[in-house]
Amino acid sequence: MSSLQPPSTKDDILQALLKQGETSAQSLAEPLDVSVQAIRRHLKDLTTEELIEHRAVQEGMGRPNYLYRLSRKGRDRFPAQYDEFAISLLDTMADSLGKDQVQTILQKQWQRKAEEYRRLVGVGALADRVARLVELRQAEGYMAEWHEVTPDNEVRTIAPCYIITEYNCAISHIAETFPSVCGHELEMFQMALPDCSVQRTHWLAQGEHRCGYLVQAQDEKAVEKG
Repeated sequence: MSSLQPPSTKDDILQALLKQGETSAQSLAEPLDVSVQAIRRHLKDLTTEELIEHRAVQEGMGRPNYLYRLSRKGRDRFPAQYDEFAISLLDTMADSLGKDQVQTILQKQWQRKAEEYRRLVGVGALADRVARLVELRQAEGYMAEWHEVTPDNEVRTIAPCYIITEYNCAISHIAETFPSVCGHELEMFQMALPDCSVQRTHWLAQGEHRCGYLVQAQDEKAVEKG
């Protein structure tokens, strides 16, 4: 018998909280097609397991409403890439070589990664390249999505714009010790999409529940719908 278990309602709740950041039992119930009472039971179990946290919000004169979010332990349930070994290795290098030298090494590593992304993303319509970049990030453990920005929505522009959103950072523990890696990730996206501007819109490292990047075409070739 296979040891793999099908996703449970608790897993679905954790996934929803990862994407939404903070929400109520009522907001979780409808999309998961589960009663509010059942959701509350699962939330109670997840709180006991220390996978989620909650806070009370008073609205009017009635009973307070509770908003739930992932705890650090709950976020750690999602994919990461050998964090403990990587942090230990970087710490050892910093002790031996100095932090400035480690920063230089990290910079070179991200340049190599950016060149690999650029090669794999290739050429063509910007939407296709953004989609390929997101697929690469997903394969590395990032819970990444993308969508096009309409001119009258988040950004007013005639050039194509896209938002890349990452709800899970595969290197979050490394970023806590060596925060410069987050800056390198922004540079990496810019190098992978050289005819575009890339701006950070949200940042897990600053307490938000996701990282976000705005990708905007800056070159006529990027505007082509290919």
